[in-house]
Amino acid sequence: MPTPLGTDLEDVALAYRGYNVTNLGRTRELLHIPAYARIVSEELVRYGRICSEVTRQPCDLLALTETNVEPGLDQYAHAIALIVAAEVAQLRLLRELHGVEYTQARLAFGYSLGEMIAICQSGGFATEDLVRVPLAMAADCADLARDAEMGVLFSRGGAISEHDVRRLCTDITRQGRGTIGLSSILSPNTYLLIGQGYTVDRFKEAMKDALPAAAHLRINEHRWPPLHTPIIRQRYITDRAALMLDQLAPGKFPPKPPVFSLATGKLNYDEYSARDVLRQWIDHPQRLWDAVVETLNCGATTVLHIGPEPNLILATFARLAENVKQQTNGKTFDSYRMKAMSGLASRPWLASLLPKRAALLRAPQLKHIVLEDWLVENAPKR
Repeated sequence: MPTPLGTDLEDVALAYRGYNVTNLGRTRELLHIPAYARIVSEELVRYGRICSEVTRQPCDLLALTETNVEPGLDQYAHAIALIVAAEVAQLRLLRELHGVEYTQARLAFGYSLGEMIAICQSGGFATEDLVRVPLAMAADCADLARDAEMGVLFSRGGAISEHDVRRLCTDITRQGRGTIGLSSILSPNTYLLIGQGYTVDRFKEAMKDALPAAAHLRINEHRWPPLHTPIIRQRYITDRAALMLDQLAPGKFPPKPPVFSLATGKLNYDEYSARDVLRQWIDHPQRLWDAVVETLNCGATTVLHIGPEPNLILATFARLAENVKQQTNGKTFDSYRMKAMSGLASRPWLASLLPKRAALLRAPQLKHIVLEDWLVENAPKR
């Protein structure tokens, strides 16, 4: 089939996925492709060994991949190592076998664990070194997850104030019956919350008076390690991780491509700020919406999704694209106005004259490539 990826990635943004309840994706399939087997197995063995060293528990990622059994919460460290191994392997395959130099991309960002991989693969740190930080904290994070649940807060109407969400979380936490915190801002009307005990239920009850009537909260059935929330401070994870980060040897700065941090909502990784940004990554919410805006505003025309079975970032862009289509395909004056703005936003020289948020209207034109799918479809014949 014709390849949608050339060697010029000037208009491509790299999106690295993070932890999910499923983390194998098509890694086993890639492992069984003869041209890919050596590189994929090398990375699975490498990060399995590092996981074993840090956790002092056996970790055979190669066997785990062959059996195609997802590591559960009790194997959270294995899941971390598996994601890192899969993403590093995919990028090695892209570079070494397909001749695509991913560091020439316009922008990189990652959700949760994906941000750590993004800054490493952009040259900031050695992946083998930085991965030891989340691995060292994995047991405590998984233990905290057993008493925590996730709530998806969303509105079918207008935006929900981030300030109001944070204030309500603080009010409930102050009651002294568990901590609840904002974990992610997916869009102005969609947030992820993680809370201990019955704090998410209490948030759901209290929001009737504190948030717009159109706001709804759905409780996720899975258990999630409460990274990016204040909950992890209960095991001193922020401080322990910060001590490890202080001892990391830096790589090459500025990162290439530039890395947009979801912890700060900025392009602010440099040799002196990188450790501070990563410290914020530990217990600050993930600002995915800011990364979506930056991707569209920087002029990228394609997003390359890296990792096994990427879903959250892809789904966020898809929802935005669908919303833009609905707004521009109507017959009202506002629809015609938005359609005209969308046309302007798709022309770089005109887009520079528009407000930054007008770039969101380009969402339907943005192309998306899932790297593991591309690698399978374009595997070299031997």
